[in-house]
Amino acid sequence: MTLATGSAEPGPKACLMATLAYAGGAISGVLLLLIEKKDRFVRFHAMQSVVTFLGVLVAHLVLTGLPIVGVLLSAPFFIAVVILWIVLMWRAWRGQPFKLPQIGNFAEHLLT
Repeated sequence: MTLATGSAEPGPKACLMATLAYAGGAISGVLLLLIEKKDRFVRFHAMQSVVTFLGVLVAHLVLTGLPIVGVLLSAPFFIAVVILWIVLMWRAWRGQPFKLPQIGNFAEHLLT
């Protein structure tokens, strides 16, 4: 059973923990993976946070290494990351099993 086909809605505690998984990026995701061992909803959002924000870190490092293009793209990249961060926290808070394309599937695979 995948997260998307789960029938039970997460409770308020699970929604809060899933939201907190995104709040601190990859660090809070790792912490919640260490703390929460059973709740699939929380673990999925924690793993998706880890994968997403480690990818963001790598992309940021690549952008900072590009002299002109990196400078031009740094502001739009930052804005896109902040919007993504807010959307992920909002969807987790609402109890929605929101999977990012490719990243969500990879995060789900890592949990199996």
